Amino acid sequence: MIKLKTKEDVAILREGGHRHAAILRELAAMVRPGVTALELETRAQALIREGGDASAFMNYTPYGADRPYPASLCVSVNDEIVHGIPNEGEKILKEGDIVSLDLGLTHKGLITDAAVTVAVGSIDADLTKLLADTKTALLAGIKAAKGGKRVGDISSAIERVGVAGGYGIIEELSGHGVGYHVHEDPYVPNYGEAGQGEVLKPGMVIAIEPMFNLGTRAIELDADGYTYRTADGEPSAHFEHTVLITKGDAEILTA
Repeated sequence: MIKLKTKEDVAILREGGHRHAAILRELAAMVRPGVTALELETRAQALIREGGDASAFMNYTPYGADRPYPASLCVSVNDEIVHGIPNEGEKILKEGDIVSLDLGLTHKGLITDAAVTVAVGSIDADLTKLLADTKTALLAGIKAAKGGKRVGDISSAIERVGVAGGYGIIEELSGHGVGYHVHEDPYVPNYGEAGQGEVLKPGMVIAIEPMFNLGTRAIELDADGYTYRTADGEPSAHFEHTVLITKGDAEILTA
């Protein structure tokens, strides 16, 4: 069931989104060869606490998981697509890697969700293009997210960018509603037909998050129960914003 957000909710989500963006910017600026995922997680926790907020991911148990997520931040490196755990086992960033930083923030009881993929030092041309195209797909999806349109318009806009780049477009993972809970209806796939799916209504808040693989679209779930990887070991990129549907252009709450 889709729940529209009130004006009061939106005001809180704007505040939270502003804080969220600032935290992600600081974490992205920390990324360099030799930095560990644990250092990023520790800093994320400190920044969340300093703002008087809470992690939306820590101890959250998504549908189908056998245990709560054990961290505040998802740190996914190279062939790790999403939900990479930063504090179970050593994970050290090295020159030429790419790393997705995915954060959920609870501010005054309401949740925003956003992610960015960052180059670790210098990366090759294929990875540079992968990051640029995945970010372009996010912006295309947001541009399509107008009140009165449908979820499929977002999905189709993202898919067009992925197909043009020759990327593997993941079908099992998608964007989603957010705000009162980490995951809400509607789900927002990264592929689909324009004009199909739920109608986008002013007051809806959704997380749009394209994930493109440099190789096949096939994915695998690690034994940790959270980390999704590409089946062929090729790198994957992930960008995400929480947006508010309006009568006109969507408002990016985590800009």
